[in-house]
Amino acid sequence: MARTAVSYSPLVPNSHLSNPPGTTIDSTLVTNGVVINGVDPERTVLRVNNTAAGAKNVTVKTGAGSQSWMAGQGDLVQSVAANTGSEFLGPFTSARFQQRGSKLYVDFESGFTGTIAVIKLPKAY
Repeated sequence: MARTAVSYSPLVPNSHLSNPPGTTIDSTLVTNGVVINGVDPERTVLRVNNTAAGAKNVTVKTGAGSQSWMAGQGDLVQSVAANTGSEFLGPFTSARFQQRGSKLYVDFESGFTGTIAVIKLPKAY
């Protein structure tokens, strides 16, 4: 199955970003996983909320290809407690997590419900 594309919300330099609502994590996202296209992993932060009955894992997948020369360190697996607010993950090392074509892959444990928001950090000038 194809991963479900989730877009990011850019944080604007010298300004603000209202708290983005995020994308609902439903059975499709749990089954297929998420792809975030056109990312710069070093400027990408994930905000994940878990509304399932208990703690569930979210996994940021290691990259594939020559650009991911640190992929041998493995996936980042983070347990997200139930109903405790937001868990923030990232920024990420591109040499470990970037997929071919500037993509980032995220998977969810079976039974995971909640939301995911992708925030792109600005370059500081």
